[in-house]
Amino acid sequence: MNPTVSISHISKSFGPVKAVKDVSFEVFPGEIFGLLGPNGAGKTTTIRVMLDIFRPDGGNITLFDGKLTEEAKRRIGYLPEERGLYKDIKLEPTLIYLATLKGLDEATARQRLETWLKRFDLYEHRQKKVQELSKGMQQKAQLIATLLHDPDLIIVDEPFSGLDPVNTRLVKDIIEEQRQAGKAIIMSTHQMHQVEALCSRIVLIDNGEAVLYGAVDQIRRQFAGNAVTLTGQGSFTDIPGVLEARQQNGDWHLALEVGVSPQEVLRSLALREDVKIERFEIAEPSLDDIFVTVVKGGATAGEE
Repeated sequence: MNPTVSISHISKSFGPVKAVKDVSFEVFPGEIFGLLGPNGAGKTTTIRVMLDIFRPDGGNITLFDGKLTEEAKRRIGYLPEERGLYKDIKLEPTLIYLATLKGLDEATARQRLETWLKRFDLYEHRQKKVQELSKGMQQKAQLIATLLHDPDLIIVDEPFSGLDPVNTRLVKDIIEEQRQAGKAIIMSTHQMHQVEALCSRIVLIDNGEAVLYGAVDQIRRQFAGNAVTLTGQGSFTDIPGVLEARQQNGDWHLALEVGVSPQEVLRSLALREDVKIERFEIAEPSLDDIFVTVVKGGATAGEE
């Protein structure tokens, strides 16, 4: 199966600032691919280079087995992090107009739109101006604009922003449906639990470089032993070899530096008189842990 997106060693600078230094990855039909990284890492620049908004300084980009022609652009649905619907125009004509820009005829757009508006619980609000809608409603309207023309490549940047739990579930279901329909989906988000729930493969960009790339379960195995869960009394912050300590449901969860074993952490804790340990166990690292280990600790996959 040929990839829908193939990015090879792209770079992009803005004056002296190297926003993207070296990023490569592929995205295939029927997969949800996670594009991850801290703020300012180069994710949005990578997306904009992919969409031909910026020209890369180096590297190659292939979409749908070729260059990004106007016809190819019509096969893409993009939800940017910075939302941009016309605020003082009514919702229904705005969405129809945006769909016609993607090559849909107005009658088809109107017909499809009714289904989407009802599904997103926006049908009763279709004659309201966009600025009259709540933040969550505007987010759902942006998602309709992204999907209405039935794109083959869907790029969503923070798709759950501003959504309550019910609508978050709805959007997750819709993203999964699009995957099952054979669409290639690139999802960029800081919500790691959503990435774990939806994505089969990820790339993690830090300082403009791809520092982690591959299947989520395989990456987890590579970082096994990099997390610890413990129950006890006292504070478990400021422990040597621990990058981050956070409390979860009364337990402490520790993300460890690469090369620091759980046994070393246990020995450090045993010497401290201000804590009392009731339970200590090696945890399967979450993507949150791995993100912290790679970004804060400068680790890469395969390091021991």
